[in-house]
Amino acid sequence: MKKITAIILTGVIFLITAQLTTGQTLKFGHINTDELIRAMPEYDTALAKLNRLQKELTNTLELMQVELNNKIEAYNKESKLLSDLVRQTKEQEIADMNRRIQDFQLQAQSQLQEEQANLTRPIFEKVDKAIRDVGKEGGFIYIFDVANRQLLYFDETKSVNVTAQVKAKLGLK
Repeated sequence: MKKITAIILTGVIFLITAQLTTGQTLKFGHINTDELIRAMPEYDTALAKLNRLQKELTNTLELMQVELNNKIEAYNKESKLLSDLVRQTKEQEIADMNRRIQDFQLQAQSQLQEEQANLTRPIFEKVDKAIRDVGKEGGFIYIFDVANRQLLYFDETKSVNVTAQVKAKLGLK
């Protein structure tokens, strides 16, 4: 008799727990952060600044390359007529200029990457905060970023696209 009562009691507890669990609505959301970020005016401003910097660095590099090519061309025309000392000096000049160009390329690439990080960090932080705020305010359990394919499958009919709410939070149309 005690075993039957224990089994019935366990069954009732199981049913009550199952009822509570299925009665509870779990909210999941998804967002495409790439689409959201591209819609932000700050992104366009950052992209314009990066493009200006890249153009400036590219123009400087091209001028340096033209100068090097001119020196090489002049050297090739005159090299047979030059003394050993002058020829060695001009060869060293060309080698030094080539090294400066390579150093400039490395520094330019580093500067572009650093500038990109500095310009995009506030954008990413703003988007992250807005997503967290929408998640808390909307009672979501998870909001998945479908742009980065961090989710292999999701049912759009059971997931709420919160992009519009996050855009509203950011003051975007």
